Amino acid sequence: MILLDGKATAATIRTELKARVDALRQDHGRAPGLAVILVGDDPASQVYVRMKEKGCAEAGIVSFSHRLDAAVAQGELEALIDRLNADPAVDGILLQLPLPKGLHSQACLERIAPDKDVDGFHPENMGRLALGLPGYRPCTPAGVIELLRRHGVTTAGKRAVVLGRSNIVGKPMALMLLEYGALGDATTTVVHSRTPLDDQRACCREADIVIAAVGRPLHVKADWIKDGAVVVDVGIHRTEAGLVGDCDFEAMKDKCAAISPVPGGVGPMTIAQLLTNTVAACAAHLGA
Repeated sequence: MILLDGKATAATIRTELKARVDALRQDHGRAPGLAVILVGDDPASQVYVRMKEKGCAEAGIVSFSHRLDAAVAQGELEALIDRLNADPAVDGILLQLPLPKGLHSQACLERIAPDKDVDGFHPENMGRLALGLPGYRPCTPAGVIELLRRHGVTTAGKRAVVLGRSNIVGKPMALMLLEYGALGDATTTVVHSRTPLDDQRACCREADIVIAAVGRPLHVKADWIKDGAVVVDVGIHRTEAGLVGDCDFEAMKDKCAAISPVPGGVGPMTIAQLLTNTVAACAAHLGA
């Protein structure tokens, strides 16, 4: 069994990015800049933002932090995004979701300039993904693809099942698995909360690759997975027994050809992909 170690892989990526950042600074006089917007005091969001800022520091990326009160007006938040769009020191803009009640997250995401949309959520970048055109890919599914690539797992010709259809993970994950190439070309099925449970189980049992992003702790059982399958667990949940994913890792690990742990699997890769997108945005802005 291959452990899809996202923590170690992400550390390698940060080291590679640091070399690229040093070269950009030497050749062009500045490092990439990532603006992070955090609205309110949601504890999970605060943890995620700190992790992203730490990743920036390790890769040599300049982080611009903007922490706003939960009572901020929609217009004030959009005005901040406009200023960051116009700031040449800012290459990427990260709006931490979810936003507090009363704020329109989609309007804010669409306000971010597509060339600074390092989260890959702007309709232009999502549309480019759907059309198979270059653009910034959503960080979690792109991190999954990179995790597979660096562990020698290919998807071409395989049967893949994605559990979940969110705009952040499920839909873009399915589109990436359908792209051309060794890390695409998969026969891809999407199951979701309205798929009958028996059908979810049946689809997974036929899959060579299972990507679980359903948002339910231990939803995918060991008897859903065929011998020799590759399992990538996107979920993370705090329970009385500790942190667990969408999959029953302990019960299924010995029958898998490869599986990602929770924690230490997809989470670090999401941040690594955010940093990768930011460095790419800087290179594009500088014409490097």
